[in-house]
Amino acid sequence: MGCCSPSIGLASLFAALADTTRLRLLNLMVGREVCVCYFVEILDQSQPKISRHLAYLRNAGIVTARREGKWMHYSICSPADPSAASVFTAVLASLRNDGQMQADLAKLDRACCAPQKRVVPERAPRPALIACLPESWIQTSARAV
Repeated sequence: MGCCSPSIGLASLFAALADTTRLRLLNLMVGREVCVCYFVEILDQSQPKISRHLAYLRNAGIVTARREGKWMHYSICSPADPSAASVFTAVLASLRNDGQMQADLAKLDRACCAPQKRVVPERAPRPALIACLPESWIQTSARAV
């Protein structure tokens, strides 16, 4: 399940993973496609900062994006290189045990599933599950959405 971008090397992968904000973004995308408006709300950071980090992840070849009207949707895309893919999978799995990452996922679940408490722009598309990811990447909370 590699992206259309050139093969990512380990040094580029480690550079992409060497930032807490980028790790938090990846954590929110595990097993689903997420609109950028959710990242801004959940991470409580400016849209330009979120977009800059998403662009870094896209350039590294581990995130893909698609536009739907005015909304940008982002999802994870595994590196084609087997060594990089192995490291990437291990990092994503380890994020599940981090308290901040769990809190971010809980915020995403509340934002998506609590119609009485809207925290994102009206008519924003809900994050969609991605069926083509390996089962090990999809967290229990992502399945519930």
